[in-house]
This record gives sequence, C-alpha cells and structure tokens, in this order.
Amino acid sequence: MAIITTGSHPKALWPGVKAFFGKTYNEKDLVALKVFDSATSNKAYEEYVEETGFGLAPRKPEATGISYDTDAQGYIARFTNVTYGLGAKVSQEAIEDNQYENVARSKAKKLARSLRQTKEVVHANVLNRAFDGNYTGGDGVSLISASHPTIDGLQSNTLTAQADFSEASLEDMLTNIRLAKDSRGLRIQLRGVKLVVPPQLLFDAHRVVSSTNQSGTANNDTNAVKDLGLLPGGVVVWDYLTDTDAWFVRTDADDSLMSLQRRAYTLDQDNDFDTKNACMSATERYACGWADWRGIFGTSGS
Repeated sequence: MAIITTGSHPKALWPGVKAFFGKTYNEKDLVALKVFDSATSNKAYEEYVEETGFGLAPRKPEATGISYDTDAQGYIARFTNVTYGLGAKVSQEAIEDNQYENVARSKAKKLARSLRQTKEVVHANVLNRAFDGNYTGGDGVSLISASHPTIDGLQSNTLTAQADFSEASLEDMLTNIRLAKDSRGLRIQLRGVKLVVPPQLLFDAHRVVSSTNQSGTANNDTNAVKDLGLLPGGVVVWDYLTDTDAWFVRTDADDSLMSLQRRAYTLDQDNDFDTKNACMSATERYACGWADWRGIFGTSGS
C-alpha cells in the first residue's frame, strides 16, 4: 500500500528549502464539456432510445385510401456510470515533522488535479476511438463511420475519402452535414457548430476558420466558412486528442455526445484509528458516450 512517510519528502523535514516546485501549475480549461453536452443522471445507467419517425408521404390517387406508416423504435444507447477515484495516505510522523505545512497539506489540490485530467482523458477517448470498430455505439458501428445502419440504408458521418484538414476538406465536411438525413431518409436541419482539432492543427484551423479571405492563396476570394457563419462556435483545441491529423465538426444534433454526471467530485478526509495515518480520497462518478451519431462528423486524415 502506498503511504507517504517521512522518507517520501526528506527535504521537508529540515528548514532551509527555498521552494518546492512541481506541485502547482496553471490548470488547462476543461475542454470536455465544450465538446460534450452535459446532463445529470440518477441511476446506475441511462438509456437513449432512437425514434425512427415517418417516411415520405406517397401520392394518394383520387377516391383511394390513405397510406399508413409506422413510427418504430430504433437502436438503444446505454450510458453506464463509472466511479473514478484516487487517494493518498500520509503518516502521522510525516505530518508532525514536516517543516513546511503547505507541502503536507497540498495533497487535496493534487488529487483534484488528477481527477480533473482523468475526466478529460475519459471523454477525449470517445473521439480517440471514434474510428475503431472495437468501440461501437448503439447501432453496432464506431462513432465515425461510413456505414451507420438505418431504415433508409447506410448513412455516413465522415468523408468519402479520408482527408487531412484543409479549407477544401472542411467545406466538403460541412456540405455532408448540410445534406444529412434522419433514419427514414428525410433531410434534417443539421448545422456544424464548432471545429474540434488536436493541438497540432491549431494554427491551420485558425487560419482557415478565422481569415477574412481564403487561406494560403494569393487571390482575393472570400472565406466562405466565415462569411456564411457556418462554425459559430469557432475552433476547439483539445490537447488530449492523440491522433495528430484527425479532426471533427461538432453539430447541433440533440442527444448526441453526452456527459452524464451521477456524482460530482467529492473529497473525503479521515484518520486511520490504528496507524493514525491521515487518509484522503477523491472520487467522481459519470458516464460519457454518444446516442445520435449525427452529433459529430469527422475524418482520421489521409
């Protein structure tokens, strides 16, 4: 069992240390909830169930009966809440002999930092595994796929040819989003909201989305993406994305990428009766994933 003793921080037992470094850094913004929609949960798991809706209305010849359709249940997406936790134990002697109280008492802040970054990694892994067939959603395929099964046939939330990020490939992706259909094949009002990229694509993404004219050209053509207001949420750079050339467009589809909070971050502190060790633990319980895959379009790059 890991216990922080007097031997863990020997320099803290004697006065004269100018400063201890490495324990405090500026925290990055929590990006996960800029990409995922947040909601609360009050059960062990939550389910989102697709409704297929109706198809197109056929022509009704004079004096004939009207056609009827069925509004059926589609696939089910289940979100199972998981508890994440980390703790620390400090011996009574380490606390008594420590000449720098802030060193002995700063463990809680470090635990909070660990839980915060854990949440980022867990959520980012949804996109890191978006193209991996080993991680499937309620419809049986990966989050980003050219073969999402629907009543109308296979549908796609990726590019026909995987492409590195560029103005042209972004325009192709936004066109695909505009042409999106529901499971019965009816056109839907789907729009791109924000571009999600790894840090390696930060500068290219900024130039393409924010420039007044077309990026990287000598002509005076307008930047259509900016002029048409197609990405009102701008660029979201997520440092926890592991594929350096994969990129995504988050759309305005409801009930898509979801982060469900079952229990918020909690810090507990106590002392062990027998050893007198100071014990502290931090836990948080949540689930994340996707229901409607139309909430995000993406490509793994070429």
